[in-house]
Amino acid sequence: MTTKTPIDRRQLLGSMFDAAVASAQPALCLPPFLPAQPKGRTIVIGAGKASAAMARALEEHWSGPLEGLVVTRYGYEVPCKRIDIVQAAHPVPDAAGLLATQRILDAVSDLTPDDLVIALISGGGSSLLVAPSPGLTLADKQAINVQLLKSGASISEMNCVRRHLSSIKGGRLGAACHPARLLTLLISDVPGDAPVDIASGPTVADSSTCADALAIVDRYRIEMPPAVRSLLESGQGESVKPGDARLMGSETRMITAPQMALEAAARVARSAGLASYILSDSLEGEAREVGKTLAGIARQVALHGQPFTPPCVLLSGGETTVTVQGTGRGGRNVEFLLALAVALDGLTAIHAIAGDTDGVDGAEEIAGAVITPDTLARAWGLGINPRASLDNNDGHGFFQALGDSVVTGPTLTNVNDFRAIVIDAGPADRMP
Repeated sequence: MTTKTPIDRRQLLGSMFDAAVASAQPALCLPPFLPAQPKGRTIVIGAGKASAAMARALEEHWSGPLEGLVVTRYGYEVPCKRIDIVQAAHPVPDAAGLLATQRILDAVSDLTPDDLVIALISGGGSSLLVAPSPGLTLADKQAINVQLLKSGASISEMNCVRRHLSSIKGGRLGAACHPARLLTLLISDVPGDAPVDIASGPTVADSSTCADALAIVDRYRIEMPPAVRSLLESGQGESVKPGDARLMGSETRMITAPQMALEAAARVARSAGLASYILSDSLEGEAREVGKTLAGIARQVALHGQPFTPPCVLLSGGETTVTVQGTGRGGRNVEFLLALAVALDGLTAIHAIAGDTDGVDGAEEIAGAVITPDTLARAWGLGINPRASLDNNDGHGFFQALGDSVVTGPTLTNVNDFRAIVIDAGPADRMP
């Protein structure tokens, strides 16, 4: 098979990313999971970057009475007729999220066994649902969140801490819905798809403890206000545990997840005549280390045809982390790509894309970026040192300067990070 031109590969990479995002749209994946209408009221609650789109999909397929409220990230609002849509801050919570969370708790108070609560939960809900434990303030939660995001802790570790500093996470919202019937519909954005880690599990039981949360805080040397440490040390921040009677009648359904998005991208690759291999839907670790590892695999494929024969596509998902040491603009997908490019050192046969399926990589309104065989050469031509940019955690600055950023705007869904590496047949020499 003749090696295609870089612009062809750019288009293919973009098409695979678009297919991954499209496969996770609530309008497509939510309707099959809707239950029968109850005898009593139907209350819709929710939080996350996809929650507003989930609410609209529900409205469009629900003929009976309906009311409720969901909170989503600024810019991710979609119009709904019967469900209130509130916007708040992500990834650091704000006062709007605090007020919206109280309204959600009010909406599920005083329900009966004849009522139905449908909880629409997706990634991003951890910061959008903000209800500090008694004795803590919004400022306390903001400070802890900022430090967690910079610490290098995994998403599971971060959410363990968040669950034990909250009055709504870790099953507490689910318990508040009792005795109504509760159905939680989830869009996963976490490695392993554990419900307790999606938006910090507001409606599901949690087996982790305050001691676990305190160990994570100490492991990453996260500074805490005295009230936070006191809460964890006392055990007063315990979450709702498995077997709690208030959650016994609840149901949880995963409506889409990273694996489904990767399979959609694989179909695009096959239609272009390329073999596709899904390496994992749950890769974790430091973004730059994952970049080095996947560069080693891609190099082996390009140079030796092992373990796969080119031309082919290597696909992966999951959520990496970045331990911030520099002063750059992040985020984890562009850090992964920059490390990948540096490790590949100009191999001519390799192109790649990485992006967050919610359209936001780190704190920037940029989904990710693309690398080509001449990425490093073009950077040096502009006087940009790729390794220095990596050391400064400045992936966004690096790829914007090259014109290689991927900007989607709000995608209205979130199934975590997407990575695709295209390896072509033919010689894989370095760029001169």
